[in-house]
Amino acid sequence: MAGHSKWANIQHRKGRQDEKRGKLWTRAIREITVAARAGGGDLSANPRLRLAVEKAKAVNLPIDTVKRNIDKATGNLEGVNYEEIRYEGYGIGGAAIIVDTMTDNRVRTVAEVRHAFSKHGGNMGTEGSVAFQFKHCGQIIFAPGTDEDKVMEVALEAGAEDVVTDDDGAIEVITAVGGFEAVKNALEAAGLAPDAAEVTMRAENPIEVAGEDAAKMQKLLDVLEDLDDVQAVYHNASLTE
Repeated sequence: MAGHSKWANIQHRKGRQDEKRGKLWTRAIREITVAARAGGGDLSANPRLRLAVEKAKAVNLPIDTVKRNIDKATGNLEGVNYEEIRYEGYGIGGAAIIVDTMTDNRVRTVAEVRHAFSKHGGNMGTEGSVAFQFKHCGQIIFAPGTDEDKVMEVALEAGAEDVVTDDDGAIEVITAVGGFEAVKNALEAAGLAPDAAEVTMRAENPIEVAGEDAAKMQKLLDVLEDLDDVQAVYHNASLTE
């Protein structure tokens, strides 16, 4: 099955993240805190926490910091209480955007998100206004040139829902949320190292945003990503120059 390109978006995001270690560490700490508070500090019994710790390791968050924040979240140390809030809205050309946040001050967060939308050509929507255009799923992406047949064989055998070849040759494995870890582990055990792997909100029907509109849309996405309380930004725009 063919799909829209994810590669350029991934590389853009990685390039910006390389310059923002502090931001990545903050996000990792928040995710660890919320995951541990919700499901306990035992990694073997808390899949969300396992993924959060894996992400933390990927951005080189010190292991002592990881352990300390798990202890804070589970009541062994005093810590901050974060609230998970999702905002929905529209970008350039009517593209759908979801903004996931973790915050200790929802008044501050909603004001910052609304300001980013309005200043950069978008607008906030109501709850549920765009979420139906996305699927909550696992997404594992391999660079162009990866052995497609091997990825497909291993992924489907491990329980993946679909394997998509994007327009630029990148390979995208789609899984159920509950099956994400098993599929990812099977692929890695087969010697297939993904370039990106996460539980995400995947756009069901991407819309093309081109030229100047694409540049404006990317600016809006970057501004949202840079907000202190934002954990993740999802959208259904396929950006082309």
